[in-house]
Amino acid sequence: MRFIHIIFNKRSRRWAISVIIALCLFFFWKCLPFPLFNSPFSPVVLDLNGSLLSASIAQDEQWRFPPVDQVTDKFEKAITCYEDKRFFYHPGIDPLAVSRAIRLNLKSGHTVSGASTITMQVIRLARNGKSRTLKEKLIEMVMALRLELTTGKKEILSLFASHAPFGGNVVGIDAASWRYFGCSPDKLSWAETAMLAVLPNSPSLIHPGRNREKLKQKRDALLDKLEARDIIDNLTCRLAKAEPLPPRPHSIPDLAPHLKNRLVKDTDCSGGQSYRFQTTLDQRLQIRSEEIIKRHHKNLSANGINNAAALILEVKTGNVLAYVGNIHDLRDREHGSFVDIITAPRSTGSILKPLLYAAMLQEGEILPSKLIPDIPTRIGSFAPKNYSRTYQGAVPAYMALARSLNIPAVRMLSSYGVERFYLLLKKLGLTTLNRSSDNYGLTLILGGAEGSLWDITCIYAGMARSLNNFSNENKSNTGAFFKPKLLVNNPESTTDHKSKNQKMKDKPLYFPLEPASCWLTFQAMLEVVRPGDESSWRNFSSSKKIAWKTGTSYGFRDGWAVGVTPEHVIGVWVGNADGEGRPGLTGVSSAAPILFELFGLLDDSGWFEKPENSLVEIDVCKKSGYRAGPQCTDTKKELVPFSGLHSEPCPYCRTIHCDRTLNWRVNSECERVADIKSVNRFILPPALEWYYKLMHSDYHTLPPFREDCMESIPGRSMSFIYPSKSGQIYVPLELDGRRGRTVFKAAHRDPEATIFWHLDKQYLELTHGIHQMAIAPEPGMHTLTLVDELGEILTMDFEVLSKNLPDLP
Repeated sequence: MRFIHIIFNKRSRRWAISVIIALCLFFFWKCLPFPLFNSPFSPVVLDLNGSLLSASIAQDEQWRFPPVDQVTDKFEKAITCYEDKRFFYHPGIDPLAVSRAIRLNLKSGHTVSGASTITMQVIRLARNGKSRTLKEKLIEMVMALRLELTTGKKEILSLFASHAPFGGNVVGIDAASWRYFGCSPDKLSWAETAMLAVLPNSPSLIHPGRNREKLKQKRDALLDKLEARDIIDNLTCRLAKAEPLPPRPHSIPDLAPHLKNRLVKDTDCSGGQSYRFQTTLDQRLQIRSEEIIKRHHKNLSANGINNAAALILEVKTGNVLAYVGNIHDLRDREHGSFVDIITAPRSTGSILKPLLYAAMLQEGEILPSKLIPDIPTRIGSFAPKNYSRTYQGAVPAYMALARSLNIPAVRMLSSYGVERFYLLLKKLGLTTLNRSSDNYGLTLILGGAEGSLWDITCIYAGMARSLNNFSNENKSNTGAFFKPKLLVNNPESTTDHKSKNQKMKDKPLYFPLEPASCWLTFQAMLEVVRPGDESSWRNFSSSKKIAWKTGTSYGFRDGWAVGVTPEHVIGVWVGNADGEGRPGLTGVSSAAPILFELFGLLDDSGWFEKPENSLVEIDVCKKSGYRAGPQCTDTKKELVPFSGLHSEPCPYCRTIHCDRTLNWRVNSECERVADIKSVNRFILPPALEWYYKLMHSDYHTLPPFREDCMESIPGRSMSFIYPSKSGQIYVPLELDGRRGRTVFKAAHRDPEATIFWHLDKQYLELTHGIHQMAIAPEPGMHTLTLVDELGEILTMDFEVLSKNLPDLP
């Protein structure tokens, strides 16, 4: 029994020892917190090449950049030489340093050496706030041993460099390098690297005006050590010691601040995760773009225009090369400079017109030269007006686009269909359409809907990519349709957090607009007159070909300009973030000058290759631009999409019957059939003709019917009710001395007819059903002209008599 008791006791002791060892190992393994550091980081934005664009102070008011992956070779050699020369050989604790520290501390009677390795300093930094006692030192040693088991030396060195204090509120080698020397750590000299290497041990030495000589002595002593260990040569050491200390901290770069805020807002970086964003931006291009916006803003602000934005995209990759979200001053709350206009929905003005033009070309519903009506138009309660308040009767479709005429655009949308165009815009990527198509109506093409500079620039980049991806051997343009890229490591980056299904939708797809229609649209956009240039740019071989379009919203609230080349797309917006309109705020005068100056920063990329295999040459009527019909005698060749082969033939060239002189129209009831001459003529409907002939002196109206043929022609449909045939009227003055108005009246056989009223060849208004117009003509002779929908014209000359009022007492 005694033998069994002894064995049992031995087994109990072994079991107890095993349990204790297991618990010690368990607590040893679990002694490191996860994550090791949980401090907030500064948001850091880098360009495509890793250059610093912008950074903000962290939430705890420290300049603490996200951790570096590895330190530079210079800093590695300098910091290990100064702090821990056997760093790469010990297991986290340096026995030689510990024994030396014990000997020195016992000899002096107080602590003069801590024997802390870099690994132990990493643990102390992670346990921020712990007192520096013997107990805490022993805990640091244990945790340092544990850290070395699962972490490489290079990684430990990076942890130290990323979290060590460098004086003031500067933490980490990256922040210190930019704060004290205005460059990244890899650009530091030996003198600058040595100065930073001594700071974690004595961070208070960096304060300007204090301890400067002591800091220099420490730096120079480290340089001497580096020379003694043959890390640097004597000449390098002497030159480094001759370098002065930095006089004062540098400002951290602050480029693209609106992009930085967007990235931070759209990214979940909780739990101490990194705020380091490597973007696709080009630092040089970003700097120059911001300078251009700032310079133009000085002039624009004199007219109360306080905000501007610009976006530059690379067509092939979709990379965002420059991102100017607004005027740089984010503190200007009064003028809304903190608003990122690139993502803000704004009224589109005319910037969507090329998309409608391209869509109708693609469907064969228009041809480039097809005449589009440009006459006074009222559709329901909607009566659009051209910006110039003039009418041309009919204009070629490409010219209507180049001149941004509103009435032809509205008529084209009415023909194409609002719902159809609305769905196309959604397919193209316009994400701001949050109402129904019926709610937008025909105003959709004139700025009735909102769009963001981000979406619109992306759409035009898709059109350019559709052309670039197309080749005459491979007719597919798949892959032309994807969102712009902001981040280098995220090919689908729009910085939005999306579901898996949504991300699948954002993958490259077939672009809804085909290369043929895109190319013809860009050809028309070349015809837009550049601001201040007229068309003189064509006279210079060095001038870039740029397809561009402007837009101005109702009330002069938004000015747009978008330009496209094979390699780049630039979008510009100018206006006020609060929506205040200003006189003269137009796309041409405000946004276009910025657009062309930004294009001046880019290399000339030539022009798009013609997609010949998706175009066909057909005969079109030279006068009307329609597909030539049998009555078209004057034709020309024109490239159109294949759908143009089935487009409507010319309706305006028709056969008329005249007498032998061709001066009179006749018919078989008043002229012998043998004497009737049949000729083909270009004849517009009367409503179009009235305005068209004013702008085209070469237009020949129909010859009148000969007098003896008038009996077979139906009578007039319109007549004047007032004024009478006497032709003299008196317009009385009001009591305040202003001239009053006279109500002119007319009648039409058709109770649903529309009549267009003109006074002295100037359009006034239209009437429908009841035909009355209050007019205040000045004294003298005038001509009143009425035109109905069928083109019947009724004119009257009348005189307004004047009568002076007697002198008032």
